[in-house]
Amino acid sequence: MLGMVFTEFVEMVESAFSSELADAMLVAAKLPHGGSYTAVGYYPHEEIVRLVAALARLTGEPAEGLVQAFGRHLLKVFSTAHPAFFASKVNAFDLLACVDAEIHREVRKLYPDSQLPTIEVIGRDAQSITLQYRSPRSMEALALGLIEGTGLHYGTPLTITQSKARDADDTTLFHVALTE
Repeated sequence: MLGMVFTEFVEMVESAFSSELADAMLVAAKLPHGGSYTAVGYYPHEEIVRLVAALARLTGEPAEGLVQAFGRHLLKVFSTAHPAFFASKVNAFDLLACVDAEIHREVRKLYPDSQLPTIEVIGRDAQSITLQYRSPRSMEALALGLIEGTGLHYGTPLTITQSKARDADDTTLFHVALTE
């Protein structure tokens, strides 16, 4: 997993909680390298799981909610780092529809070893979009937070429901609709 995910997770913990809690989380996770991450390095996915579990133990917050909050945090980071890209999308649905074709394609150019989920649009109209998310890492809560963050970025209240696909354990469907 790309190091930027780890550095931003620690940053989110520092800003949402405290730097002392971030340090305690790194110690509690008992990582082989002590939690020293670089944004361009690659680290095992299991380490982010350990960090989230440690943070959940330290805060009493559910791990899934922490990952979801991290997704919202990442969307803010991405929109700040790439404002022109976000401005080129008319609305939240336009951004969500281009994740694989544009965003992940560019990430793969910069980081060819990255293992990204696939996000495919399987239905869209003016009021809703349905996305098929596939990942063996089961980071649906992160995807949910990113979708929520997209709605917040565009000032679009969204109603999001998710369900597991019947035919594949690693596939989740997100139905995203404009909140009326």
